[in-house]
Amino acid sequence: MHTKTREIFRGILSFLLVGGAGLLVSCSKRESPVERGIREQVLHRGLSADPAELDPHIITGLPEINVVSTLFEGLVAEDPVDLHPVPGTAESWEVAPDGLTYTFHLRASARWSNGQPVTAQDFSNSIRRVLTHSLGADYATMLYVLVNAEAYHKGALKDFASVGVQTPDARTVRFTLNHPAPYFLSLLTHPAWFPVYLPALEKSGTPFERGSRWTQPGSLVGNGPFVLTAWKRGEVIVVEKSPTYWDAAAVRLNAIHFHPATDVESEERAFRAGQLHITEALPVGKVDTYRREQSGALQIGAFLDTYFYRLNTTRPGLSNVKVRQALAAAIDRTAIVEKITRGGQQSAHSFTPPGVGDYVPPEALHGNFDEARRLLAAAGYPGGQGLPPLEIMINSSGNHRAIAEAIQEMWRRELGAVVRINNMEQATLLANRRTLDYQIMRAEWSADYLDPKTFLDVFRSDSNNNHTGWTNPNYDTLLFEADRTADPAARQLLMQRAETILLTELPIIPIYYYTSVRLVHPSVHGWHPTLLDRHPYKDVWLEP
Repeated sequence: MHTKTREIFRGILSFLLVGGAGLLVSCSKRESPVERGIREQVLHRGLSADPAELDPHIITGLPEINVVSTLFEGLVAEDPVDLHPVPGTAESWEVAPDGLTYTFHLRASARWSNGQPVTAQDFSNSIRRVLTHSLGADYATMLYVLVNAEAYHKGALKDFASVGVQTPDARTVRFTLNHPAPYFLSLLTHPAWFPVYLPALEKSGTPFERGSRWTQPGSLVGNGPFVLTAWKRGEVIVVEKSPTYWDAAAVRLNAIHFHPATDVESEERAFRAGQLHITEALPVGKVDTYRREQSGALQIGAFLDTYFYRLNTTRPGLSNVKVRQALAAAIDRTAIVEKITRGGQQSAHSFTPPGVGDYVPPEALHGNFDEARRLLAAAGYPGGQGLPPLEIMINSSGNHRAIAEAIQEMWRRELGAVVRINNMEQATLLANRRTLDYQIMRAEWSADYLDPKTFLDVFRSDSNNNHTGWTNPNYDTLLFEADRTADPAARQLLMQRAETILLTELPIIPIYYYTSVRLVHPSVHGWHPTLLDRHPYKDVWLEP
């Protein structure tokens, strides 16, 4: 071969080798967040909305609870399979024979994320904080099970020492109850009972009012298995394994990245793109597709959660019980669960879903368009004439718009009602709910513990979670009597009578009973379907 020809050949060959190598590099598959997460034990978890707050004593939403449960731990924790109470920050406890006194013994190794020991006084301080009226804790009424807690919260009692919480020493917490509560241990797993480190709160302002910035990265001090390291609003919340947690050796995840979803469709796309290990939900139009093509990723489980609409009973039109009854009767719940949600949900005929212990809720609600029209006419609005325009307020995540549009059409077609849909972010929705700045609002209530009280107490007159403007003394009295009735059958009857009042006066419109419908990557282990859809993250890990 001619020398010049050989030089040209070598040049071409060199170009091909270098270019080919570059082509191979550029065509190689880039490691996805899911793949990297498996390798590094970093879980990517979708949230239905951007959390409004991470203060355990004032949160109410499921996105918030998901994150907060990684940062704090109560006296009692939950088993990952069935959520039965297991030792948490307390290593043991005793219950008095009369069921009125619970004594907890804290672990000597329990530490805050700043290294300070978790003490009995921390729990007492936290209960005092929740019961301090200026904080406006929505779940303060959950603590009314303690002696004198209600009186202290309402200002009738000024001395917190009279409330049923004592600290005989630094590692002992003793609760005295108003009445026996067989669900009390499960109650303690709710964030309202979590401890907070008061000195950390005091650095950011008064601990007894809202608006403090103590829950920001670098300021938040927790006692849970993870610590908060980043919070980019609308993008990601990052928690990393805490080296000071008493059971750190058993925590297998190094970090969790919580990703708020702008909508359920983008969350599903993120799962397909390898950006999420777990989604919060799934678009209703994709459920059947995953059933056919990726059934291993689709997880549908029973969930004690009711999807409903809150009604502001102080607003014109909605203040009339017959209007509320007409709106409830003009909803075809079967069509919603069969044609829209399609994830095994059931039509709701009560507020309390079936499966809460032995309680049998009254089946009071049924769609009946003729009855709905009769009721609306009896209310003074025949064919919808004169009925004020209605607005359904929803948050921008999940499948809420599809459901709202279906109900909007049912009310227009059957009642002649003029209905608009107002879409907003979760934080704004919750703020409007607290101030009753709405007409009709999308809502859900999931069980905090396995007892009907977790549903029925929401609409007591003194409940900070009521947010409907509705009160009924007979309803309150029946629940008060149920709390103090030892016989299970008699107690159930009292609660059924109370729920019948709720379903007759209808400050809410139950629509369906949830199931949890989500996508879970096969690399996720330790994640079990549970009736409360709670999953202790300290027991979750990733494997290829």
